[in-house]
Amino acid sequence: MIAQAVPAASPDASCDMGPSTPPDLRRENAELRLQIKELEQRLHKRDEQRRALLHIMGELNKSNKRLADQRKAMLHILTDHEQDRRSLGRQKENLNNSRRALLHILQDVHQTNIRLGNSRTAMIHIMGDLRKTTEDIQHREQELREKQEQLIQAAKLATLGELTTGVAHELNNPLNNIGLFLGNVIDMLEMKIDDTAAVLRELRGAMQQVGKATEIISHLRTFGRAAHVTQEPLPIKPVVLRAISLMQEQLRLRQIQVELNLGPGDGPWVVGNAIRLEQVFINLLTNARDALNQSPRKLIHISCTCSKSTLRLRFRDTGCGIPKGKEERIFDPFFTTKEVGSGTGLGLSITYGIISDLEGTISVSKNGGDGAEFVIELPLATTDEKADDPRTGEPT
Repeated sequence: MIAQAVPAASPDASCDMGPSTPPDLRRENAELRLQIKELEQRLHKRDEQRRALLHIMGELNKSNKRLADQRKAMLHILTDHEQDRRSLGRQKENLNNSRRALLHILQDVHQTNIRLGNSRTAMIHIMGDLRKTTEDIQHREQELREKQEQLIQAAKLATLGELTTGVAHELNNPLNNIGLFLGNVIDMLEMKIDDTAAVLRELRGAMQQVGKATEIISHLRTFGRAAHVTQEPLPIKPVVLRAISLMQEQLRLRQIQVELNLGPGDGPWVVGNAIRLEQVFINLLTNARDALNQSPRKLIHISCTCSKSTLRLRFRDTGCGIPKGKEERIFDPFFTTKEVGSGTGLGLSITYGIISDLEGTISVSKNGGDGAEFVIELPLATTDEKADDPRTGEPT
């Protein structure tokens, strides 16, 4: 308990003790003063104790507040610890699941490695078989290419056989002219005509005819020779003209007229083989020749047009045309619309193969109401390709 303060006695409250005051009263008064003083001291101590107790209670309140705050913080810490413990438990469970999943993955990887090893072994066997198959295919392709070359060569020789009459006529003209020129020279020598200029003129004429005959024979030898096929830039017009020259006599005997529209100069350039292309054109002219046998109007029209990168060559005739439904089979080997014994059915098949080797196309269609039209499309030679050609030395 906290003692209540007792008010101090004022000096007026005590009685003044005079000499007449009895000694007992004075003594009691002195004792009373001592007790009052003692009580005042006690009260002073009690006030100090009360202030100290109030200070202590304030400190205790502060400590209680700090303890409450610390208890709250501890509760938060315990809550976080519990959450961390639960999270750690979940992480441990996830880690266990991950470990089990990793074990499964490792097992799958092991099984996959085993399968990959088996697959690699099988792949090695497959590659070996594929290599062997590729070698067999290459060998067969080489054999097929050789047989195709033999077939093309046989077709060329067969074409030369068919053109014997025309070739003989082509050679007969320069030979007759040579005999005529030499006969004139002999006559002048026998008659002792002293005209050196005339003799030289006749001899030069004979030499020109010899050159023409030599050119014809060289052309035939080149066309019939079996040689390695090379591709080079070449103008298309001279090739067409050489093919027509070989067919000229046969076309003349059948009164077949040939119209040309190949453009100025040597015409456009393509990359190919002149002999092969000449064989293509001879095959097309031969087909047109046979188609025009029974036609009242005998005309072959050859024209050439160019787009940005493609040459388009058209062979059009006024013959009997392609029978309906036969257009799709016209390029098949051994297929022919001619009578039995009139053809082997290989000409257009060989033509199709040669054009395909040159990365071109060939198609056939009806020429309006009558006749047929063959259209050949070939890539044009680039400027660089023509510049590399030794015959030109520069782009044309």
